[in-house]
Amino acid sequence: MAPRKRLCLPVLLLPLLSLLLPQADNRSFIVDRINDRFLLDGAPFRYVSGSLHYFRVPRVLWADRLFKMRMSGLNTVQFYVPWNYHEPEPGVYNFNGSRDLFAFLKEASLANLLVILRPGPYICAEWEMGGLPAWLLQKPEINLRTSDPDFLAAVDSWFKVLLPKLYPWLYHNGGNIISIQVENEYGSYRACDVNYMKHLAGLFRALLGDRILLFTTDGPEGLRCGSLQGLYTTVDFGPADNMTKIFALLRNYEPHGPLVNSEYYTGWLDYWGQNHSTRSVLAVTRGLENMLKLGASVNMYMFHGGTNFGYWNGADEKGRFLPITTSYDYDAPISEAGDLTPKLFALRNVISEFQEIPLGPLPPPSPKMMLGPLTLHLDGDLLSFLDFLCPQGPIHSILPMSFEAVKQDHGFMLYRTFLPHPIPEPTQFWVPNNGVHDRAYVMVDGVFHGVLERNMKHQLFLTGKGGAKLDILLENMGRLSFGSNSSDFKGLLEPPVLGQMVLTQWLMFPLNVDKLVKWWFPLHLMKSTRPQAPSGPTFYSTTFPIFGEGGDTFLFLPGWTKGQVWINGFNLGRYWTKQGPQQTLYVPRPLLFSRGGLNKITLLELESVPLQPQIQFVDRPILNSTSHKTFVYSLSVETPSAPEPMELSGH
Repeated sequence: MAPRKRLCLPVLLLPLLSLLLPQADNRSFIVDRINDRFLLDGAPFRYVSGSLHYFRVPRVLWADRLFKMRMSGLNTVQFYVPWNYHEPEPGVYNFNGSRDLFAFLKEASLANLLVILRPGPYICAEWEMGGLPAWLLQKPEINLRTSDPDFLAAVDSWFKVLLPKLYPWLYHNGGNIISIQVENEYGSYRACDVNYMKHLAGLFRALLGDRILLFTTDGPEGLRCGSLQGLYTTVDFGPADNMTKIFALLRNYEPHGPLVNSEYYTGWLDYWGQNHSTRSVLAVTRGLENMLKLGASVNMYMFHGGTNFGYWNGADEKGRFLPITTSYDYDAPISEAGDLTPKLFALRNVISEFQEIPLGPLPPPSPKMMLGPLTLHLDGDLLSFLDFLCPQGPIHSILPMSFEAVKQDHGFMLYRTFLPHPIPEPTQFWVPNNGVHDRAYVMVDGVFHGVLERNMKHQLFLTGKGGAKLDILLENMGRLSFGSNSSDFKGLLEPPVLGQMVLTQWLMFPLNVDKLVKWWFPLHLMKSTRPQAPSGPTFYSTTFPIFGEGGDTFLFLPGWTKGQVWINGFNLGRYWTKQGPQQTLYVPRPLLFSRGGLNKITLLELESVPLQPQIQFVDRPILNSTSHKTFVYSLSVETPSAPEPMELSGH
């Protein structure tokens, strides 16, 4: 008879371990209204959470940022899902690479962080159009964020793709998502359409089931229209607001259950032309401590801000159009470059008074690199590359068409017409009814004459011979992202007027600048056509090696005016040196080739270059240098506006 094999200890322990480990069937996250608290797997639980947006951080850095959040004492991460980031065209979905939110969920799980998910459909987040896809505006009469059938059809189609993918990640199914927000600060929206909110709540329930906790978030003034019976009501406010008064107001909507501040503001966003926003460490920590003493659950917005790469920044309308900067540093506890700040250490000390924080050292700052100055070389004016920027050719129309009408979501479009007769004397050129959305760079026969800008009073005077080519490069500076979120169409929304003459017969060139920079510029096209004295929108570039390992760095553009910058084909974002406050652009180390590799930087300067067209890479950000007014052009006059005080709610 063969000898019996002895069972090893791990095998004997397996049945016991299976009893001790929480099974999917036994996992739960619920509201205990009797004791005003949450229960996680039946035990009292309070989340101390922070916001981080995967779409503002390169994928290779997700794990680093999440680990630092967990080591700070957080047990939960909160993030949005921007619809427009994942459905660039109707029925075309992208969950690859930096858009793989399921990989982000996995990274959060590896960092031992639970998840509070905010899938919209509207998210605000200072993101382009508040996360709604621009292609919705191809139906000009659509009523966003209402029970308009056209809007609901698009929302239903999107959520029937997204929500089933999220279902396995729900906490009771073995995932890490403990709660999901329906819409976002709907009480700040003018419509107050309760049928729309009921439709969304029903859709979420139908696709996610009854066990997941659904909630709403609003500022104190928005609770009336933003809350809905059957969804748990939470509030948002910052350290300068009256916590006692706001939580008392919240109790009118949720008499029992845990108090929740879903957006406790650690800092604030920045607008071009206004000061870099900061919040004092003492005010932020004191507010957090007071809420934790009440037993409240808190999410800190933002814990790490990140960057509005490319064209993804949003905008506000507060008396005038206010586009948001490329940096989303937010004065957050973890800086834009992922470094730990004094604010983080102070918050960590507060959190440690209320719950255990992970043991172990916190990571040091990432290595930083300095390089330059580097001289950039002229590639040519934008008009010289028109055949490559728009290879399909122009669209013809009697009157100018919007970006949305020609399916150009982001970036730039060139409008062209010809002067029907000579204009020998300087004649006023303007666009009625504030019809420039958002910024127009005006050229006659290739010569730059100045700028027209949304909500700004400019006077621009033109001359030209009959048949002269009139080119207007229109820049989309980001669609409105907060509050009213009215349909923010881009481009020339009214036909321009020269003197008393309405200009007609337009050619529109939707420009794909990113494709030119990434694929065609490496071929060094059109070298022979470089102008000697460029004016207006012009491309500059250079290549440079990095010896050694390199590091994170910040691109500094002293003397440059305004434009877009790419590094190794990656759209780093907008710069607006003459406007401020942001003077440097964060360049993550993974974007650069080190150990002697050759890197290429390309600038599209829209207005004017310094006498020495140089740039440099510095080892720290410059985020607070501003003129508080738009650059005054030699051929334009304007009335500058004083900066408005920042408001403390609205995401």
